[in-house]
Amino acid sequence: MPALRGVAFQETAINTPSPSACPRPVANVGALVARSARAHARRIAVKSPARSVSYAELEQRSNRLANALLGLGLARGDRVGIYLPNCVEIVEIELACYKAGLVKAPFNARLSPAEVGEIAANSEAALVVTTAERAESFGPHLRGTPPRLLLLDGQGEGAYEDALARASDRFEPVSVQADELAVLHYTSGSSGVLKAAMQTFGNRLAQLRKFLMRSDSGEGHSLGLVGPITHASGMQIVPALCSGMTIRLFSGFEPARFLADMRAERITHTFMVPTMISMLLAELEGQYRPLPDLLRLGYGAAPMAPSRILKAMDVFGPVLAQGYGAGETTSGVCALSVEDHLHARAARPERLASCGRPLLECDVQIVDDAGQPVATGEIGEIVVGGEDVFAGYWRAPELTAEVLKNGRYHTGDLARMDEEGYVYIVDRKKDMVISGGFNVYPSEVEAVLYQHEAVQDACVIAIPDDKWGEAVAAHVVLKAGHAPDRALLDAFCHERLAGFKRPRHIAFVAELPKNPNGKVMRKAVQAPYWAGHDRKVN
Repeated sequence: MPALRGVAFQETAINTPSPSACPRPVANVGALVARSARAHARRIAVKSPARSVSYAELEQRSNRLANALLGLGLARGDRVGIYLPNCVEIVEIELACYKAGLVKAPFNARLSPAEVGEIAANSEAALVVTTAERAESFGPHLRGTPPRLLLLDGQGEGAYEDALARASDRFEPVSVQADELAVLHYTSGSSGVLKAAMQTFGNRLAQLRKFLMRSDSGEGHSLGLVGPITHASGMQIVPALCSGMTIRLFSGFEPARFLADMRAERITHTFMVPTMISMLLAELEGQYRPLPDLLRLGYGAAPMAPSRILKAMDVFGPVLAQGYGAGETTSGVCALSVEDHLHARAARPERLASCGRPLLECDVQIVDDAGQPVATGEIGEIVVGGEDVFAGYWRAPELTAEVLKNGRYHTGDLARMDEEGYVYIVDRKKDMVISGGFNVYPSEVEAVLYQHEAVQDACVIAIPDDKWGEAVAAHVVLKAGHAPDRALLDAFCHERLAGFKRPRHIAFVAELPKNPNGKVMRKAVQAPYWAGHDRKVN
């Protein structure tokens, strides 16, 4: 097992949240879950097809893990990487990190081994929790001194269960400050480089308050999470546990099986990306209320067409609710509630194109290029302020300066706000593609295409897709002497990119339109695909 690197972290040399002049102690979210665990000790806290744990067991195991991680030599502020599919252990790791003051650094389980190697290096993870097979896959892509490994399926030293068995089940959560780093939320940058939103303990508490404002969940309810809980779905874990809910983790999404399990286990709440809802609608043609116990079907991470929302309401009943937000805002800042959906259907059908109104603590404004609020109904950029706005990008002050101005996050989303405060997204300043709820940045995909010896020029765009909402498409100019071969180019991308980032449509063209400065006119390439669409997002 790789040894822990021998030098101490020099946090002053790394871009971390700056200590405030007046430190502000806040509650440790791990301690709040521990309080809930005492109140709901006998209830099932988290379950998956493989195993389940009660609240009491979750508290004991996360305490053991906190002790084990510190016993391995990790120190407060060290990053703990997580590279796993949905499983109960991810919840244990998250709580242990909070309790010990370690920084959770989850890696999307769908990333390629090469991408995991990049994130491990960027985060300087002291330790990565994963499986033997996954460790073997990304091992060759690690740079510098490798992180220590803790393997769920390991034996002896370096085995997750052995580490827990040797540790005490008693642990006092550390005291934390509002601006202390808690989570590195990774995504890919608009420039094609890695970036991680630094979420503080103050951010996480603000996120918790947003979820607890809802009155439709609590003890006796259950939350089905089918998306990667290292991604947007995971934002709901701590609020659900603080509410006494049971979390049901799904390891994958197969519509018929998902519906059968949800119905059999009488799941009351779930969250999905629009692509998943579309796949369920195709499976449920002509049915009504296939999930009679469902109280809330949350959706987000990408827009959903109003016609599809209406169809979903026809099938699932009055349970749909939408959220809009980002990792930089520690989840949702706007919400279109169940009641909003019903009112829109009855009297304001155009409102189904809205992502909702700002949540109580969230300061959401629509501004012009000078940062001044625009008039009601005018289009501008969504800018967010408040306790949930992140502390900047990890070790990337230039990227931080582009979007974080005077403590306010500039989203790059263009929208308008109506007279009642409902926000309508109409386009993106950024060129980001949202496919199946995952963010894909064209420059990142283009950088891979340019690595191919046959590619002279490339432009990656978003095109509408009935299944995924948006699909990644590429217009490619080949070098002289090379014949078009989509299969060969797709195989090349397959080795270097996560599946959701690979172009699903490749068009070979003679040239790309460029402006007088020689820059590719991406919107001109994209425009024909969106002809006849009201919005340039899908």
